[in-house]
Order: sequence, then structure tokens, then C-alpha cells
Amino acid sequence: MEHDGRTAEPDKRVLRREFLSVRNRLTADDVREAGRALAERALELPELAHGRTVAAYVSVGSEPGTLALLDALCARGVRVLLPALLPDNDLDWGEYTGPDSLARVQHGGKMALFEPSGTRLGPDAVTAADVVLLPGLAVDARGMRLGRGGGSYDRVLARLERAGVHPRLVVLLYDTEVVARVPAEAHDKPVHAVVTPSGVRRFPSP
Repeated sequence: MEHDGRTAEPDKRVLRREFLSVRNRLTADDVREAGRALAERALELPELAHGRTVAAYVSVGSEPGTLALLDALCARGVRVLLPALLPDNDLDWGEYTGPDSLARVQHGGKMALFEPSGTRLGPDAVTAADVVLLPGLAVDARGMRLGRGGGSYDRVLARLERAGVHPRLVVLLYDTEVVARVPAEAHDKPVHAVVTPSGVRRFPSP
């Protein structure tokens, strides 16, 4: 699915449907195996080797699996923060200490999410992170990320900027989701790296 930008840029909604359609054809075994490989690749990142606090998320559905990575980070003694969705689509945060620290939360008509069951630390807790692991649907050669469109992580990135902090931003994807170009708007920020089951690709800092 290459989009080289020489023609009119595809609509974000159309692209999201295309990427989700491919993901939805994956089997549970595909997702699990990708998650194991993704964890191995991510744990090779120097940023994660030296990070004391990592903001992450629990994958749902056909997203590349993150639980193996979360458990490995905890085993290293890393403080792992996970998001909890607020009614306005902003994110609160709580600590992950293992699978028993998660609760399945149904958000109205949206998909059920696994969120931290312990104390809520507030939306600003993410500003303490050395690394922020971001979900997404694709990333392009510039490091621009295509998200799901809910805006939650746009708020997170804006909050980091307002706080004057600069954690490393890393998006977790399947190999086929690293493409030539995705549409980007003025407020979109590039990530520093993408991790896929086959390896890591870094992007030049803006």
C-alpha cells in the first residue's frame, strides 16, 4: 500500500479503513506471534534499555500485541504507565504492575479497553515518561503517524509540548504499515522511531 505523494493525498478516513481491513484479516495466532517479535525488537531499543518510566498501552483486537513487551519492561524494573480513556477522549494514566493490574472497561458504543485498575495519576502523569509508545495504523518515511482518529494521542503530544518535555516517541506497527506517505496536518508531530516485528526504523529529528 504505497502512497508516494505525487498524486492527491488520500483521505485519512479512507486510509484508516484500508489499514483496519488488512488488520481484521489477521488470525489470533498472527497477532500473538507479531506481538512476541515486536517485544524482542522493542527491547533492543537503547531508549527502552535506559528509560525509567515508559508510557505504553494495552493492545486490543488486531493491534500488534503489547502485553509481552509490558511484562518484559516490568521485569526490568521499568515504571510502566497505561492510559485510561476519559469521557472527552483525553487520557488519564495509571501504573501497570502485571496482568492482574488491568480491568476491562467498556466505553459506550466503542470497543472495550484494558485499563489500569489502580490509582489514577492524572492526565499530566505522562509528562514524566522517558519514552511514549504510541498506537497507530501507519507511519511514513518522514515519521508522520496515522492514528485511529479519536484525537486522544494528539492531546497527549500537545500536553508534552506544553510541559516542555521531549520523551522519545515510538510507534508500534506491523511491517506492512510502514509506507511512503500518509496525510499530515500542521499540528501532527513526527515520531522518532517505529518498531515492527522485523526491526526498528528511526526517523531524523525535526
